[in-house]
Amino acid sequence: MTEQEPTMRSERVYDVVVVGFGGAGACAAIAAAEAGASVLVLDRFYGGGSTTHSGGVVYAGGGTPVQQEAGVTDSADAMFTYLSREVGDAVSAATLRRFVDGSPAMIEWLTEQGLPFEGSLCPYKTSYPTNRHFLYYSGNEQVSSYAENAAPAPRGHRVRAKNFSGAAFYATLRDAALGKGVEFRPLAEVRELIVSDGAVVGVEFDAPDPGAFGRGHKVRTEIAAKLEVWHPPLGDRLMAKVVSAQRKRSTRHRVLARGGVVLSTGGFGQNKELVRRYAPAWTEVSPLAAGGDDGAALRLGAQVDAATSHLHKMSGWKFISPPSGFLDGVAVGLSGDRFANEQLYGATMSEPLIEQQGGRGFLILDAAGWRKARRQARSQCAFFQVPQSLYIFSPFGHRRAATVAALASACGIDPAGLEATIAQYNQAITAGQPDPLGKADQYRRVLDRGPYFAVNLAPQVSPAYPFPFITLGGLAVDEDTGAVRRGTGDIIPGLYAAGRAAVGICSNSYVSGLSLADAVFSGRRAGENAAGSGRDVEILESKNQETR
Repeated sequence: MTEQEPTMRSERVYDVVVVGFGGAGACAAIAAAEAGASVLVLDRFYGGGSTTHSGGVVYAGGGTPVQQEAGVTDSADAMFTYLSREVGDAVSAATLRRFVDGSPAMIEWLTEQGLPFEGSLCPYKTSYPTNRHFLYYSGNEQVSSYAENAAPAPRGHRVRAKNFSGAAFYATLRDAALGKGVEFRPLAEVRELIVSDGAVVGVEFDAPDPGAFGRGHKVRTEIAAKLEVWHPPLGDRLMAKVVSAQRKRSTRHRVLARGGVVLSTGGFGQNKELVRRYAPAWTEVSPLAAGGDDGAALRLGAQVDAATSHLHKMSGWKFISPPSGFLDGVAVGLSGDRFANEQLYGATMSEPLIEQQGGRGFLILDAAGWRKARRQARSQCAFFQVPQSLYIFSPFGHRRAATVAALASACGIDPAGLEATIAQYNQAITAGQPDPLGKADQYRRVLDRGPYFAVNLAPQVSPAYPFPFITLGGLAVDEDTGAVRRGTGDIIPGLYAAGRAAVGICSNSYVSGLSLADAVFSGRRAGENAAGSGRDVEILESKNQETR
């Protein structure tokens, strides 16, 4: 579609301009406002981003008030040791230490903003707890290769809300920001950074006049965003219509920032070209992303030669639990060999499935394991996991055969390879030997009771059994301030990034709650530092007419 260049309108000057009003953007806005700054937040849609579609889980530990309520013992050292393995070289040890040491205070800060947490501990392994539990083991803490160096503790702090907690997480932070005087302009699509003497001093954005659309447009936008997560083809078509209507009524605006511009526009999962360029193995996996996760931060950062990193890192989830009984099975590729420890967190297990197995894999169980899992499904599945469970246990969601060899043939798995794998797996258990991939004994049992069952773990199997992913890399930032760096390593004055728009704590490896925790950590950091780097408004106003 060819679009006319919108008419330019001049705008006000603020201390801080935040681009993107999801979890990271809300935290940046709150932090800047608490520092006394005037703040404007711009969002392409109505706010929320991918945060509102998340589980609303914050990874925190070291003795948070919630852990104490649950009677859980945890230490900053144990959390640091565990996360050091997950985080790798994504951030420095000093930055990770600041994140860990500030973890209890982060939960207290979120509580002050109005977010409710509680210490109802989930007693079984799950990817997401039901409404009975709001604290759980959300990563790989209990896996032996992790637990031998760091005492495990539950650190998944789920916001207390019915069903999915992400919407409540975002809405509470949004209201906290607005309550502190933050101005919010929805339907504002940032097109360019305004640059003067090498510094970012504002942005140009396209937006319709306030009130140009009624509630119907917002409802359609929200429906489109949800469909993009749960049924991408239909969601993409509806979102394209929403965006087209929005752009037709938009005009060009300029807004200046004394302290800086914070980019918190999310990742680039919706940008198939970028995914294909940096992580081609993930092109057939559906992004867990709202329409704005198209790499806007990368596009804007390129204007000022911003450095990027970890763009090849993705996190996708093919969860096999709940029910926890499925952890008794073995995950195999088409060769019949196991490709991962089934106890691992869904994203940790899914990485080799996609990058080593080409997305082709199956979970194999015997009759006893199948019956155990089916009994657990009713009590362990959260509301959104019910369709997945119904699908898997339906005739359409699995293959069944009397023997291991027959099951392998039905699934396209090498029969001899699968028979050998099951025999070796059973022999190790019978001999009292540890699992070669490190699975805990509580999830190991001999698989020898036919019939045998196989669940297809590939992407795109069924909308009822989703396999979403998010991007983990982004703009490279100074870890003390959140300021964006150039390829040369020096800082770009006036430009900051946070959340999945930036490289952060979870840019190597993701476990549930770590992205939202990083959004809080990096958002507050960027907002505070942008608010504290104000420049003379007279200088900015004199630059208002400069061209980029």
